[in-house]
Amino acid sequence: MSKLHIDAHDLTLRELRRAWDGPVQVTLSENRRNAVQAAQATVNAIIEGGDQVYGVNTGFGLLANVRISNDELSALQENLILSHAVGVGEPLSDDIVRLIMVMKVKALAAGNSGVRPELIDAICTLIDREIYPLIPAKGSVGASGDLAPLAHMAGILIGSGSARVDGKEITAAQALKKAGLEPIRLAPKEGLALLNGTQVSTAIALAAVFRTENLLAAAVTASAMAADAIKGSDTPFDARIHAARGHASQADVAQMLRGLLDGSTIRASHVDCERVQDPYSIRCQPQVAGACLGVLRHVGDVLKIEANAVTDNPLVFAETGCILSGGNFHAEPVAFAADYLALAIAELGSIAERRIALLVDPHMSGLPAFLVKDSGLNSGFMIVQITAAALASENKSLAHPGSVDSIPTSANQEDHVSMATFAANRLHTMLDNVIYIVAIELLAAAQGIHFHHPQKSSAILEQAYALIRERSPVLEQDRSLKPDIESVAMLIDTGGFRKLCASLLPSLEE
Repeated sequence: MSKLHIDAHDLTLRELRRAWDGPVQVTLSENRRNAVQAAQATVNAIIEGGDQVYGVNTGFGLLANVRISNDELSALQENLILSHAVGVGEPLSDDIVRLIMVMKVKALAAGNSGVRPELIDAICTLIDREIYPLIPAKGSVGASGDLAPLAHMAGILIGSGSARVDGKEITAAQALKKAGLEPIRLAPKEGLALLNGTQVSTAIALAAVFRTENLLAAAVTASAMAADAIKGSDTPFDARIHAARGHASQADVAQMLRGLLDGSTIRASHVDCERVQDPYSIRCQPQVAGACLGVLRHVGDVLKIEANAVTDNPLVFAETGCILSGGNFHAEPVAFAADYLALAIAELGSIAERRIALLVDPHMSGLPAFLVKDSGLNSGFMIVQITAAALASENKSLAHPGSVDSIPTSANQEDHVSMATFAANRLHTMLDNVIYIVAIELLAAAQGIHFHHPQKSSAILEQAYALIRERSPVLEQDRSLKPDIESVAMLIDTGGFRKLCASLLPSLEE
């Protein structure tokens, strides 16, 4: 099991990816434990002094002016969790929930939330024991924090709700017993600290970043295979062209394409051909995939900041003994990042679909019509291109920004919201679509390369070809390609091409 030590340093994308990839053991440093205790002492001192502080001894939202007596402060926090646990829809996956919990530990450990160390320890225990609260995917507007989903996470700690262990749903009481924990009686502000925060929208968006890395590696590999299959020119990938423009991500993709194609005997066979220029889907791969890589890097940077941020409210500053109310829970940075990533995902699918169309067109590719012998009797790859077109077109609608929407909540107290959770959630539908498109392109490009045998592609692309052939034999005559598409899509989504393009991927650069 991987280990994560929470201290004053920021978690890196690589560490966050580890928390998403598989089970982790989380520990808290002594300096973070001291900071947490100092903040909690500040909260206690303010309560004892009789000051009124939002969320500590008042109601919430529009009820912020309602003073709560000291003997009801624990009930106030418990009621907050129970009343807010109203999410709906399918539960989030365990990998996303684990990432949510890790980021919540990181935020609480900063020492600005006023909770007790034992509350953080309880979350760490659940993570260590691989006990993941059942969190519905829908119900957050991404402002005042991801309230409903985080209430479902917090509910387990007080003995409410459900959890999942080894894929099986169990009650909160069973989950606590399995973890060796008792239900926690919440101290002042602890319920609010658990519910406020952008950890859900950020985790969903980060998971999309990590899946996009897997997709990008496969997409760049597929594009190189497609270029070789149509006997395309590698001149457009020349380093001098990309240095003249100056975009680092574009140059990086061009360098990767040169490396992927290096040593191809298919390429060597047509060095002196009369073709002047290839279609844009081949020639402009560095410009398009490079721009997508630039987006991915930017989004990764934004979400890394947010993953390490303190986003609950109000915030405790023990060094000055004050509690300040603000709005770090507003997830606008996450919403913008998710919307930006949506454009890159859509474009990776759009250009891949165009390369599929190119491969199946004998006038453009020089290959047999629809990549099959005896076309006419056989339809070959005719209809899989239509499937890719349908998926690419669907993503055009899904790419519409979620962040431009806002709907007032809480009797207009929360009158502008980010919609970050929706913006992040829809990325996964888009990714599913593009992963299928790129799976189809890999199958089509492999079929195209097959027609050039005994000439070989480069050593790296022959590795990719072998990976595909392990899951999909050459199409000699018509058969349903659905099982082949599903198998290659799974290979993409689980990082099967990641090692071929590892130097491009943000979470592997650190």
